[in-house]
Amino acid sequence: MPDQSIPSRRSVPAPATFPPGHGSFATGAASGAGTHLPPWIVLHIPHDSVYIPMPVRRQMPLTDAELDRELLRMTDFWTFALFGNGVPTSRTVIAPVSRLVVDVERFADDAVETMAARGMGVVYTATSDKTRLRKEPSAKEREQLINTWYAPHHRRLTQKVDELLDQYGRALVLDCHSFASRPLPYEDNPDGRRPEICIGTDDFHTDPELAESAGSAFEAAGFDTGHNSPFAGALTPLKHYRRDKRVASLMIEVRRDLYEEESSGALIDRFGAFSRAVTGCVAKALRDID
Repeated sequence: MPDQSIPSRRSVPAPATFPPGHGSFATGAASGAGTHLPPWIVLHIPHDSVYIPMPVRRQMPLTDAELDRELLRMTDFWTFALFGNGVPTSRTVIAPVSRLVVDVERFADDAVETMAARGMGVVYTATSDKTRLRKEPSAKEREQLINTWYAPHHRRLTQKVDELLDQYGRALVLDCHSFASRPLPYEDNPDGRRPEICIGTDDFHTDPELAESAGSAFEAAGFDTGHNSPFAGALTPLKHYRRDKRVASLMIEVRRDLYEEESSGALIDRFGAFSRAVTGCVAKALRDID
Protein backbone atom coordinates (compact mmCIF):
# COMPACT_ATOMS: atom_id res chain seq x y z
CA MET A 1 0.00 0.00 0.00
CA PRO A 2 1.21 3.55 -0.66
CA ASP A 3 2.78 5.34 2.32
CA GLN A 4 0.24 7.90 3.51
CA SER A 5 2.00 8.99 6.67
CA ILE A 6 2.17 12.66 5.70
CA PRO A 7 -1.23 14.22 4.89
CA SER A 8 -0.07 16.60 2.18
CA ARG A 9 -0.87 16.88 -1.49
CA ARG A 10 2.52 15.32 -2.21
CA SER A 11 1.80 12.12 -0.31
CA VAL A 12 -1.92 11.42 -0.56
CA PRO A 13 -2.80 9.44 -3.69
CA ALA A 14 -5.87 10.22 -5.78
CA PRO A 15 -7.16 9.04 -9.16
CA ALA A 16 -6.77 12.59 -10.39
CA THR A 17 -5.18 15.47 -8.54
CA PHE A 18 -6.72 18.84 -7.81
CA PRO A 19 -4.88 21.83 -6.33
CA PRO A 20 -5.80 22.89 -2.79
CA GLY A 21 -9.27 24.37 -2.45
CA HIS A 22 -10.65 22.85 -5.65
CA GLY A 23 -11.15 19.16 -4.87
CA SER A 24 -14.95 19.43 -4.92
CA PHE A 25 -14.84 20.32 -8.60
CA ALA A 26 -13.92 16.77 -9.66
CA THR A 27 -17.36 15.18 -9.87
CA GLY A 28 -19.10 18.07 -11.56
CA ALA A 29 -16.46 18.61 -14.21
CA ALA A 30 -15.59 15.06 -15.14
CA SER A 31 -19.12 13.68 -15.24
CA GLY A 32 -20.98 16.69 -16.59
CA ALA A 33 -23.22 16.61 -19.59
CA GLY A 34 -20.54 17.62 -22.07
CA THR A 35 -20.19 16.59 -25.68
CA HIS A 36 -19.86 12.83 -25.73
CA LEU A 37 -16.94 11.28 -27.54
CA PRO A 38 -17.30 7.99 -29.47
CA PRO A 39 -17.27 4.82 -27.36
CA TRP A 40 -14.09 3.49 -29.00
CA ILE A 41 -11.93 6.15 -27.32
CA VAL A 42 -9.82 5.72 -24.19
CA LEU A 43 -8.53 8.84 -22.44
CA HIS A 44 -4.93 8.57 -21.27
CA ILE A 45 -4.13 10.98 -18.41
CA PRO A 46 -0.41 10.52 -17.66
CA HIS A 47 0.69 13.64 -15.78
CA ASP A 48 -2.26 14.75 -13.62
CA SER A 49 -1.12 13.30 -10.29
CA VAL A 50 1.19 14.81 -7.65
CA TYR A 51 1.41 11.69 -5.48
CA ILE A 52 4.97 10.89 -4.45
CA PRO A 53 5.44 7.88 -2.13
CA MET A 54 7.52 8.75 0.93
CA PRO A 55 10.41 6.37 0.09
CA VAL A 56 10.86 8.30 -3.16
CA ARG A 57 10.38 11.66 -1.45
CA ARG A 58 13.22 10.85 0.95
CA GLN A 59 15.58 10.48 -2.00
CA MET A 60 14.88 14.03 -3.17
CA PRO A 61 17.12 16.78 -1.72
CA LEU A 62 14.54 19.47 -2.53
CA THR A 63 12.78 21.33 0.26
CA ASP A 64 8.99 21.07 0.37
CA ALA A 65 8.73 24.52 -1.20
CA GLU A 66 11.13 23.57 -3.98
CA LEU A 67 9.27 20.34 -4.64
CA ASP A 68 5.93 22.17 -4.73
CA ARG A 69 7.41 24.53 -7.29
CA GLU A 70 8.61 21.61 -9.41
CA LEU A 71 5.25 19.88 -9.17
CA LEU A 72 3.51 23.07 -10.23
CA ARG A 73 5.75 23.30 -13.27
CA MET A 74 5.67 19.64 -14.31
CA THR A 75 2.14 18.50 -13.40
CA ASP A 76 -0.66 18.67 -15.95
CA PHE A 77 -3.16 19.88 -13.36
CA TRP A 78 -6.83 19.44 -14.18
CA THR A 79 -6.41 17.33 -17.33
CA PHE A 80 -8.77 14.65 -16.02
CA ALA A 81 -11.47 17.25 -15.43
CA LEU A 82 -10.64 19.12 -18.63
CA PHE A 83 -10.81 16.18 -21.05
CA GLY A 84 -13.10 13.88 -19.07
CA ASN A 85 -16.18 16.02 -19.59
CA GLY A 86 -18.88 13.46 -20.41
CA VAL A 87 -16.47 10.49 -20.73
CA PRO A 88 -17.13 7.48 -18.46
CA THR A 89 -14.31 6.77 -16.02
CA SER A 90 -14.35 3.20 -17.35
CA ARG A 91 -12.74 4.60 -20.51
CA THR A 92 -10.11 6.65 -18.69
CA VAL A 93 -6.64 5.51 -17.60
CA ILE A 94 -4.92 7.84 -15.14
CA ALA A 95 -1.36 7.48 -13.91
CA PRO A 96 -1.48 6.93 -10.13
CA VAL A 97 1.77 8.74 -9.31
CA SER A 98 3.53 11.93 -10.25
CA ARG A 99 5.78 11.87 -13.28
CA LEU A 100 8.58 12.71 -10.81
CA VAL A 101 8.23 9.12 -9.53
CA VAL A 102 8.01 7.41 -12.93
CA ASP A 103 6.93 8.93 -16.21
CA VAL A 104 4.50 6.55 -17.90
CA GLU A 105 4.93 8.44 -21.18
CA ARG A 106 8.57 7.43 -21.50
CA PHE A 107 9.98 4.20 -22.86
CA ALA A 108 11.11 2.00 -19.98
CA ASP A 109 14.41 1.33 -21.77
CA ASP A 110 16.68 4.38 -21.49
CA ALA A 111 18.58 3.18 -24.55
CA VAL A 112 15.60 4.11 -26.76
CA GLU A 113 14.27 7.04 -24.69
CA THR A 114 15.71 10.31 -25.96
CA MET A 115 14.83 12.24 -22.77
CA ALA A 116 16.99 9.90 -20.68
CA ALA A 117 20.05 11.89 -21.74
CA ARG A 118 18.58 14.89 -19.88
CA GLY A 119 17.86 12.96 -16.71
CA MET A 120 14.20 12.70 -17.68
CA GLY A 121 13.83 9.11 -18.78
CA VAL A 122 11.30 6.81 -17.17
CA VAL A 123 12.81 7.71 -13.75
CA TYR A 124 13.70 11.40 -13.49
CA THR A 125 16.95 12.45 -11.85
CA ALA A 126 16.81 16.08 -13.04
CA THR A 127 14.35 18.91 -12.49
CA SER A 128 12.83 21.18 -15.11
CA ASP A 129 15.67 23.59 -14.29
CA LYS A 130 18.17 20.82 -15.13
CA THR A 131 19.31 20.61 -11.52
CA ARG A 132 19.38 17.49 -9.35
CA LEU A 133 15.99 16.01 -8.49
CA ARG A 134 17.19 12.76 -6.92
CA LYS A 135 20.12 10.39 -6.94
CA GLU A 136 20.47 7.90 -9.75
CA PRO A 137 18.39 4.87 -8.70
CA SER A 138 20.06 1.52 -8.41
CA ALA A 139 19.02 -1.22 -10.82
CA LYS A 140 16.93 -2.75 -8.03
CA GLU A 141 15.23 0.56 -7.16
CA ARG A 142 14.51 1.24 -10.81
CA GLU A 143 13.01 -2.21 -11.31
CA GLN A 144 10.85 -1.81 -8.23
CA LEU A 145 9.49 1.54 -9.41
CA ILE A 146 8.69 0.17 -12.84
CA ASN A 147 7.07 -2.98 -11.47
CA THR A 148 5.03 -1.06 -8.89
CA TRP A 149 3.81 1.88 -10.94
CA TYR A 150 4.81 1.88 -14.61
CA ALA A 151 4.03 -1.69 -15.68
CA PRO A 152 0.57 -1.91 -14.01
CA HIS A 153 -0.43 1.41 -15.58
CA HIS A 154 0.48 0.18 -19.05
CA ARG A 155 -1.28 -3.11 -18.46
CA ARG A 156 -4.45 -1.16 -17.65
CA LEU A 157 -4.11 0.93 -20.79
CA THR A 158 -3.43 -2.11 -22.96
CA GLN A 159 -6.41 -3.93 -21.48
CA LYS A 160 -8.71 -0.99 -22.24
CA VAL A 161 -7.49 -0.82 -25.82
CA ASP A 162 -7.92 -4.57 -26.26
CA GLU A 163 -11.48 -4.34 -24.93
CA LEU A 164 -12.30 -1.62 -27.46
CA LEU A 165 -10.77 -3.64 -30.29
CA ASP A 166 -12.83 -6.67 -29.30
CA GLN A 167 -16.04 -4.64 -29.09
CA TYR A 168 -15.64 -2.10 -31.91
CA GLY A 169 -12.78 -3.35 -34.06
CA ARG A 170 -10.98 -0.05 -33.49
CA ALA A 171 -9.56 2.09 -30.71
CA LEU A 172 -8.22 5.60 -30.29
CA VAL A 173 -5.89 6.57 -27.45
CA LEU A 174 -6.47 10.26 -26.75
CA ASP A 175 -3.30 11.34 -24.97
CA CYS A 176 -4.25 14.31 -22.75
CA HIS A 177 -1.70 16.92 -21.69
CA SER A 178 -1.13 20.55 -20.82
CA PHE A 179 1.93 22.78 -21.10
CA ALA A 180 3.22 26.00 -19.60
CA SER A 181 2.68 29.27 -21.45
CA ARG A 182 6.41 29.96 -21.21
CA PRO A 183 9.11 27.41 -22.09
CA LEU A 184 10.75 25.56 -19.23
CA PRO A 185 14.56 25.25 -19.23
CA TYR A 186 14.57 21.53 -20.13
CA GLU A 187 12.55 22.03 -23.33
CA ASP A 188 14.02 21.74 -26.83
CA ASN A 189 12.86 25.00 -28.38
CA PRO A 190 12.93 27.87 -25.86
CA ASP A 191 12.24 30.51 -28.51
CA GLY A 192 9.52 28.62 -30.37
CA ARG A 193 5.86 29.54 -30.74
CA ARG A 194 3.50 28.51 -27.94
CA PRO A 195 0.12 27.87 -29.63
CA GLU A 196 -2.99 27.54 -27.49
CA ILE A 197 -3.51 23.95 -28.68
CA CYS A 198 -0.77 21.54 -29.72
CA ILE A 199 -1.78 18.41 -31.63
CA GLY A 200 0.71 15.57 -31.41
CA THR A 201 0.79 12.73 -33.89
CA ASP A 202 2.52 9.44 -34.62
CA ASP A 203 3.40 8.67 -38.22
CA PHE A 204 2.11 5.09 -37.90
CA HIS A 205 -0.87 5.44 -35.55
CA THR A 206 -2.23 8.87 -36.52
CA ASP A 207 -3.92 9.03 -39.90
CA PRO A 208 -3.17 12.37 -41.60
CA GLU A 209 -6.90 12.89 -42.03
CA LEU A 210 -7.37 12.63 -38.27
CA ALA A 211 -4.60 15.14 -37.58
CA GLU A 212 -5.98 17.55 -40.17
CA SER A 213 -9.53 17.18 -38.88
CA ALA A 214 -8.43 17.85 -35.28
CA GLY A 215 -6.51 20.93 -36.33
CA SER A 216 -9.43 22.25 -38.37
CA ALA A 217 -11.90 21.71 -35.52
CA PHE A 218 -9.81 23.68 -33.04
CA GLU A 219 -9.03 26.42 -35.54
CA ALA A 220 -12.71 26.76 -36.47
CA ALA A 221 -13.44 27.28 -32.75
CA GLY A 222 -10.97 30.16 -32.69
CA PHE A 223 -7.94 28.45 -31.13
CA ASP A 224 -4.39 29.14 -32.24
CA THR A 225 -3.33 25.61 -33.13
CA GLY A 226 0.01 23.93 -33.86
CA HIS A 227 1.09 20.44 -34.82
CA ASN A 228 3.89 18.61 -32.98
CA SER A 229 5.19 21.84 -31.49
CA PRO A 230 6.17 22.59 -28.80
CA PHE A 231 5.67 18.87 -28.07
CA ALA A 232 5.40 15.97 -30.47
CA GLY A 233 4.13 12.41 -30.64
CA ALA A 234 1.23 10.41 -29.28
CA LEU A 235 1.34 7.38 -27.03
CA THR A 236 0.32 3.87 -28.13
CA PRO A 237 0.49 0.73 -25.95
CA LEU A 238 3.69 -1.17 -26.66
CA LYS A 239 1.73 -4.31 -27.54
CA HIS A 240 0.20 -2.48 -30.51
CA TYR A 241 2.99 0.00 -31.24
CA ARG A 242 3.92 -0.12 -34.93
CA ARG A 243 1.99 -3.38 -35.23
CA ASP A 244 -1.75 -2.71 -35.30
CA LYS A 245 -3.20 0.05 -37.47
CA ARG A 246 -6.59 -0.43 -35.83
CA VAL A 247 -5.16 1.41 -32.84
CA ALA A 248 -5.00 5.15 -33.47
CA SER A 249 -3.37 7.71 -31.22
CA LEU A 250 -3.69 11.47 -30.94
CA MET A 251 -2.16 13.82 -28.39
CA ILE A 252 -3.89 17.04 -27.39
CA GLU A 253 -1.77 19.53 -25.43
CA VAL A 254 -3.56 22.58 -23.99
CA ARG A 255 -1.74 25.72 -22.92
CA ARG A 256 -2.37 26.11 -19.22
CA ASP A 257 -3.06 29.83 -19.07
CA LEU A 258 -6.32 29.15 -20.94
CA TYR A 259 -7.86 27.50 -17.89
CA GLU A 260 -5.73 28.00 -14.76
CA GLU A 261 -3.66 30.50 -12.86
CA GLU A 262 -0.20 29.14 -13.60
CA SER A 263 1.31 30.68 -10.47
CA SER A 264 -0.93 28.55 -8.23
CA GLY A 265 -2.67 25.89 -10.34
CA ALA A 266 -6.05 27.35 -9.41
CA LEU A 267 -8.85 27.27 -11.97
CA ILE A 268 -10.09 30.40 -13.68
CA ASP A 269 -13.78 31.14 -14.01
CA ARG A 270 -14.23 30.02 -17.60
CA PHE A 271 -12.96 26.49 -17.01
CA GLY A 272 -16.33 24.77 -17.49
CA ALA A 273 -17.02 26.44 -20.83
CA PHE A 274 -13.44 25.83 -21.93
CA SER A 275 -13.66 22.13 -21.07
CA ARG A 276 -16.82 21.80 -23.13
CA ALA A 277 -15.15 23.61 -26.02
CA VAL A 278 -12.15 21.27 -25.97
CA THR A 279 -14.20 18.07 -25.88
CA GLY A 280 -16.55 19.54 -28.47
CA CYS A 281 -13.64 20.14 -30.85
CA VAL A 282 -12.38 16.59 -30.39
CA ALA A 283 -15.86 15.17 -30.94
CA LYS A 284 -16.30 17.26 -34.10
CA ALA A 285 -12.94 16.14 -35.47
CA LEU A 286 -13.91 12.50 -35.04
CA ARG A 287 -17.38 12.97 -36.51
CA ASP A 288 -15.90 14.62 -39.58
CA ILE A 289 -13.74 11.60 -40.41
CA ASP A 290 -16.07 8.80 -39.28
